[in-house]
Amino acid sequence: MRQQKLPSLLFLLLMMDKARQMSLKIPTNKVRELREQSGAGIMACRNALLETEGDMGKALETLKERSLLQVQKKAERSTTQGIIETYIHTGGNIGALIEVNCETDFVARTDEFKGLAHHLAMQVAAICPQFISREEIPNGDDDIEPETACLLLQPYIKDTDKTVQDIINETIARVGENIKVSRFARFELGN
Repeated sequence: MRQQKLPSLLFLLLMMDKARQMSLKIPTNKVRELREQSGAGIMACRNALLETEGDMGKALETLKERSLLQVQKKAERSTTQGIIETYIHTGGNIGALIEVNCETDFVARTDEFKGLAHHLAMQVAAICPQFISREEIPNGDDDIEPETACLLLQPYIKDTDKTVQDIINETIARVGENIKVSRFARFELGN
């Protein structure tokens, strides 16, 4: 029994030494750059770089996968706090109201959450969605395109490579709380 523990202990020590050596090879500016790109914490960025042996692209993918897991874990949490944000387009002809909810009032008061709510209100004013998600589309309405009619499925106006849901998921990963859009309204002068 003791002979079996000795090789595993030796293996563990070798792995710890390898990790120590790798940490010495990863410069802090690389960790800082990954942190700026991903919004993840310092240790999460460092560990991702260690796992990928310093490859920035792979480390960024690793962090994205981890943040997706965090988002899925938080999806069922209750969102009873939040804010109602308004956006009035230049000229005053188009406006939008949106209610964005989170778990605590602490997060609702952060600049990041307020910024998300403002950008979502701009999205509603610009693209004119009819529903929040695909689940709200009535059965039998086959002529409705979910990607244009549903807010969460629309391409984000500031980065069309991402959907609105992707932007919300990124914010969930950064703030550590579930975030949901509860309702919205869009107003256009004369309509």
